[in-house]
Amino acid sequence: MRQLALRITASTYRGTLQGIPKLVEQLRQHNAGATFLVTLGPDHSGRAIKRLFRSGHLKQALRTRAISHYGFATLLTGTLLPTPQIGRRATSVLRGLRESGFEVGLQGWDRYAWEDHINAAEAGWTERQMHLATDRYADIFKTTPTTHGAAGWQMNAHALRLTQRMGLRYASDTRGTHPYIPVQNGEMLCPQIPTTLPTTDELIGLNGVSQDNLAETLLSHTAEESKYPHVFTLRAEREGMKLASVFEKLLTGWHEQGYSIVAMQDIADQLDRDTLPHHQVTHGTVPGRLGTLMVQGAEFLANWKDAA
Repeated sequence: MRQLALRITASTYRGTLQGIPKLVEQLRQHNAGATFLVTLGPDHSGRAIKRLFRSGHLKQALRTRAISHYGFATLLTGTLLPTPQIGRRATSVLRGLRESGFEVGLQGWDRYAWEDHINAAEAGWTERQMHLATDRYADIFKTTPTTHGAAGWQMNAHALRLTQRMGLRYASDTRGTHPYIPVQNGEMLCPQIPTTLPTTDELIGLNGVSQDNLAETLLSHTAEESKYPHVFTLRAEREGMKLASVFEKLLTGWHEQGYSIVAMQDIADQLDRDTLPHHQVTHGTVPGRLGTLMVQGAEFLANWKDAA
């Protein structure tokens, strides 16, 4: 059976408290697995408002209806409204999620600080952010995380190296086409299971895609046979709330296409690290998303292999 893994992020207090339980209910109804990547530090959602003054961001926010999905309260959290500590305030939800049998990994400590600073961050800042998150994870779950999925697929060289030093089983910090071993300056790092499919906010409002045909558009990307499992990223703040009906259509459609819907750990179970291809990691662009993010690059030493 073909496999499609769900990579679910929860970045806000509201998304964690309200979106996660709704998604769990849907997943149970469809006998579907998923990996939840959670933010455990302060919810500084309101600080994202300053991004609207950057080139293209206001247009993107209007296209994706960000205010409608996140709500005014969330968009003021951490500025005019108090800053909740997500890991502390939503401990029972997070523990319940894991007790329900879902894989729970790290997205990070402070999503908005990470996205704004990681590209230029030094090793010390990067390490502090990741250790704050892993320490809070250990407090909540009494164990260490086995996977990490960077907010917005934003990583730097220090963060990639840390995923290896932390002893993670695998990570999901990049966009790409299939699982691989990332290579950075000749160093082999933690295996990556990249997001392979476009997200709903990358599609909606472009090329005639609306909420009405969003599910059908995504299902067209998975209709053909693929050599590798697909990975779809969704947000507790979007598909767990106002796009719940779209997610319902996707779950039904993927089952009809013959997919088994699984967690990323199920994909990891099938990987043989000794035979995984090695690829460089680099910053690139993705249609429908502003700026650059970490992507799967060319196969390492591909020219040398072809010559041999």
